[in-house]
Amino acid sequence: MKLVVIDYGAGNVQSVKYALNRLGVAATLSNDPEVISGADKLLFPGVGAANAAMESLKENKLDQLIPLLKQPFLGICLGMQLMCKHSEEGGTQALNIIDSEVVKFKGNEKIPHMGWNNLSAVQTQLFKGVDIAQQVYFVHSYFVPKNQYTIASCDYMGNFSAAIQKDNFYAVQFHPEKSGAVGELILKNFIELI
Repeated sequence: MKLVVIDYGAGNVQSVKYALNRLGVAATLSNDPEVISGADKLLFPGVGAANAAMESLKENKLDQLIPLLKQPFLGICLGMQLMCKHSEEGGTQALNIIDSEVVKFKGNEKIPHMGWNNLSAVQTQLFKGVDIAQQVYFVHSYFVPKNQYTIASCDYMGNFSAAIQKDNFYAVQFHPEKSGAVGELILKNFIELI
């Protein structure tokens, strides 16, 4: 299996690679459209600003390629937000895979939403064997509202999408690579998707 982690200059790719190594899975880090197109599965992690990340994707025409991909694809954190049509962060036009806006938390709680929190998960293959009493690790100031593609939610200043799925495109707002055993199980489930 050829697993590719998409490198578009948005930090966090090394911690994702380390998490995959712990699972005994080797991954290639690439921003080459040909390598990305030829992958069996793709991870799209990210930490950073939406507008800078989109500019980096455009430099390699990945903004045009990614929405056309047919293999299993997992966006993480900023990677999930960039799969939507638009982000309030910097007024960024994103990849438009998921027909949703990305909005900033507004309220009296601390922003960013940072730390461990529970999921309300539906039973999809991505969450197979995951006990929703277990917590996952979040760090984000922007979120995807619940929508028709939401497969797991979380409550922080209201209920938001913690995970989404549309066809071959999966995404999680939390960081599975920083979420201990439960995060590793979610990554393993993604790797085992047919």
